[in-house]
Amino acid sequence: MESKIAAVLKFKYGPVALLWADEKPEGALQFKEGGWGCVMWLFANAARGRTAVVDRKTFGCLGGGTGLGFGNQYLNWQGGVEAFCRFLSTGSAQLGTTREDVDSFREGFVDNVLHGERYIKSPELVKRFLEVMPFTDIPKKYVVFKPLEYVQQREEAPVAVIFLPNPDQLTALVVLANYARESTESVVIPFGAGCQSIGIFTYRESNSKNPRAVIGLVDLSARKTVRKQIGRDCMTFSVPFEMFKEMEENVEDSFLGKEEWQSFFTE
Repeated sequence: MESKIAAVLKFKYGPVALLWADEKPEGALQFKEGGWGCVMWLFANAARGRTAVVDRKTFGCLGGGTGLGFGNQYLNWQGGVEAFCRFLSTGSAQLGTTREDVDSFREGFVDNVLHGERYIKSPELVKRFLEVMPFTDIPKKYVVFKPLEYVQQREEAPVAVIFLPNPDQLTALVVLANYARESTESVVIPFGAGCQSIGIFTYRESNSKNPRAVIGLVDLSARKTVRKQIGRDCMTFSVPFEMFKEMEENVEDSFLGKEEWQSFFTE
C-alpha cells in the first residue's frame, strides 16, 4: 500500500501499519513467551522494514499488553494495581518495602519499584489516570506491525497507520489532519506510554464519529528504548485508518504542493 503523505513528507522511516490478525505473518519478529521486552522496540523494527507481531503471551511487559489491547494487564502487576500506582508515582520504599522484597523484578526496575518512576505525582492520581484509560480487549489473536508498503490493500485493513515525523513533518501532519475538518482540534497528545499512544488511545479514536490523530512517544522510557533505532528527533503520529484515507485524499489540493512546504527541502 502506497502513501501520498509519505511520498511528499519524505520521512526517514516509512509509515507502519498496525493490524489485528488471527494468523501470524511468516518470519515476523516476536518476543519469546514470558520474556521481557518493550513493544516499541518491535514497532521501531517495523519502521526499519521488518514485520513484527505481539500476542497475549509475548507482549514483553504488562504495559505493552495493556497498550496494545490485551485487556487491563496492570491487574497482574506484582502486588496488584495498588503497587503499580506506587511504581508510576512515588514508589514503595516509604511503606517499608526493601530491595529484598522486590528482587524478583527485572534488573533495572527495582529502583523504580522502590522510589517510583515519578511520572505522576501521587498514587491517587495514577488511580485517576487508570480510571480514564481506554482499556481494550481486541477481538483477534495478534497485533501486527508491518511496513505500510507491504500491506495488501485488497486483503488487509489496518486499524491505524503510524508515522515517525521530525518536528517539521509533524507540523505538516497536524495541518493536514485539520485541513478538511470543521474542528481545529483533530490531533491530541494524551499522556501515556508509547504503546498506548499507537494502541488503545488510537483504537478509541477509531471508534469515534470524528476520529483524531494521536501524537505519541511522549513516554521517556520508550524514547530511551528506541533512540538507537530511530534517533532522538522523532515522535509518533498515529492515524486511525479511516482518517488516514481522508488525509491521503487531501494531499494533492492542500498546502503540501505549495512553495511554503517545498521550501523546507531547499533552505
